[in-house]
Amino acid sequence: MSRGLNRRRLLGASLVATLSMVACGRKPPRAQAVPPGATVLALGDSLTSGAGASADTAYPAELARLTGWKVVNGGVSGDTSAQALARLPGLLQQHQPALVIVSIGGNDFLRRQSTATTRANILRICSEAKGTGAQVLLVAVPELSLMAAAGRLSDHPMYEEIAEELKIPLHAKGWSSVLAQERLRSDQIHANAAGYAEFAQGLVGTLRQTGLLAQ
Repeated sequence: MSRGLNRRRLLGASLVATLSMVACGRKPPRAQAVPPGATVLALGDSLTSGAGASADTAYPAELARLTGWKVVNGGVSGDTSAQALARLPGLLQQHQPALVIVSIGGNDFLRRQSTATTRANILRICSEAKGTGAQVLLVAVPELSLMAAAGRLSDHPMYEEIAEELKIPLHAKGWSSVLAQERLRSDQIHANAAGYAEFAQGLVGTLRQTGLLAQ
């Protein structure tokens, strides 16, 4: 891919992120730019680990290529929010990240776990990460619904609520958009390499819009 085409795609992703935030009625919190070479922790489940593709095409690897950050893939397939919360202190101590990207909750929804418990776990994850001095970006995960079976996905509303409560930036509609498109999926709940690349492109747009990534 040429640099010009890649730049146009990134600018387009930034515009989509801006329109998404406007549509949600949210003014994105401004953040401190994370410099090239900084350590970033991507915490999550199989969508972070890269299930359905190879490790070098998982979204954290693609994000590292796009940003120049050292992105640690902290995704574990099958993890619930409680399991991610239990792993978090060790990851924070080991890597001391400047930024933590939190994308978790999908397995809670699949297992019909309590929304209140999932919400509390994600709040603790974000709060504990912030407590170390790291910045936090929350990624919305699609909710289960009858429309999901038809490929029409929407974010679970609790992610916007958590972002508002903690005053942290939110990447909205990233997974909902990717997983709604058959060409970007390896199965019904995981992306393929093209899907992870598209998710990373959209994430870069949000990172730029919120100030976490320098323009």
